[in-house]
Amino acid sequence: QVQLVESGGGLVQPGGSLRLSCAASISGFRLYTMGWYRQDPGKQRELVAQITSTGNTNYADSVKGRFTISRDNAKKMMYLQMNSLKSEDTAVYYCTLFRQSGVEWGQGTQVTVSS
Repeated sequence: QVQLVESGGGLVQPGGSLRLSCAASISGFRLYTMGWYRQDPGKQRELVAQITSTGNTNYADSVKGRFTISRDNAKKMMYLQMNSLKSEDTAVYYCTLFRQSGVEWGQGTQVTVSS
């Protein structure tokens, strides 16, 4: 059974920064592509950033240049550094792991950007 546990969400002012973390409990963590999704009520779920087993990354256009995804395979951790946050970044952020059998999801962490 896979467990993905997010942390690091919270309330931040526009222009501020947050760092989200995801702790994974799965054998062979380093072999899996990981990603961050977000969803705000009334909006479609959006893939924010993705990182492959070899460290290749891709980002949604809306966060390019502001967000950075990274991973530490030894610690089975994934991170999302979010800078220059905007009100439209407000959402629940989900850690995901892509397996052949489907996508595994964490429980989500709320990020609210407001003054």
